[in-house]
Amino acid sequence: MSHIIPVRKGEEINKEKLEAYLRKNFKDLPDSPLEIRQFGTGASNLTYALNIGNWEAVLRRAPMGPVAPKAHDMKREHQFLSVLAEHFPLAPRPFLFCEDDSIVGKPFILMEKKEGILIDTDFPEEIEPTPALGKRISEMMVDMLVNLHSVPYKGTILEKMTKPEGFLQRQVHGWIARFERVKTEDLPELERLKTWLVHHIPTSPEPAIIHYDYKLNNALFSEDLSKMTGLLDWEMATVGDPLADLGAAMSYWQEPDDPPELKAGFGKPSVTTLAGFYTRKEFVKSYSRKSGRDVEHFPFYLSFGYFKLAGICQQIYYRYKNGQTNDHRFARYGEFAKSLVRYSWLTAFQSERGKL
Repeated sequence: MSHIIPVRKGEEINKEKLEAYLRKNFKDLPDSPLEIRQFGTGASNLTYALNIGNWEAVLRRAPMGPVAPKAHDMKREHQFLSVLAEHFPLAPRPFLFCEDDSIVGKPFILMEKKEGILIDTDFPEEIEPTPALGKRISEMMVDMLVNLHSVPYKGTILEKMTKPEGFLQRQVHGWIARFERVKTEDLPELERLKTWLVHHIPTSPEPAIIHYDYKLNNALFSEDLSKMTGLLDWEMATVGDPLADLGAAMSYWQEPDDPPELKAGFGKPSVTTLAGFYTRKEFVKSYSRKSGRDVEHFPFYLSFGYFKLAGICQQIYYRYKNGQTNDHRFARYGEFAKSLVRYSWLTAFQSERGKL
């Protein structure tokens, strides 16, 4: 898997304690020393690649410093993966959950390491991007989202863990409250946007298991890019409105004509801006056709998707601004959050005038 880097300064974990814990909980580990590296992508949970000889695992834990209430719940993610591993082979199999924060500083989960190519802002050097390849990757992303939304959850622990009834209302009000808690300045569009979102909540379709952070750089592909081999980062997964999942996915999905502040918010533009990749409209149309779900109210879901992403970025920027993380990638997240609020309002404004 690509994007594995040496552990960033300030995000180290105690190798001796972790190795002792692993040898206590896993039998017949090789005599080789524990090697720890870090996954360079992602801006929420800290994720590490572990190796002891030919034994491999992935460790996920919450970020440094205080975190938002109910966020970064490793036990919950472990329970979700335990159900998904039986029905959705792209999800990594969980090995164990450890709530003892003396081992690596926070509770953590250990899981299977999925192998594959991660695509984000560039293709691997040996792969020549073509319009046909862009279309194929787009369609695989659609198909896998449709497949996920068809995974059964009734009769599993997920039925007791989640509350799909009223999901969208709680999400809208919840993310408004979260944004207010971490707001670092007043934004002109924010009050109008909050009012619009609250007054335009549509009736949700039948609930489904949703990933809620579904994006290209959370997917893994085979070396020839003919199939998906993994789907990562299940922290936000729940049972809820599948169109909210689609809206969140499209808030990450970039098009060539998007404004520069939207395309460069996380750094370089995504490969989805290259020829052949679906537009958001094409993605949504394909999803609707394959899932059978009505997407009449999708402009609301897209506007809310941008607002939710703004809230995530603002939470991260708030931690950075208050010295709770020294990852300098996050210095620009405040400006990106403002851009996303503006774009969320623009999406709502245009939908009122039938332009979406």
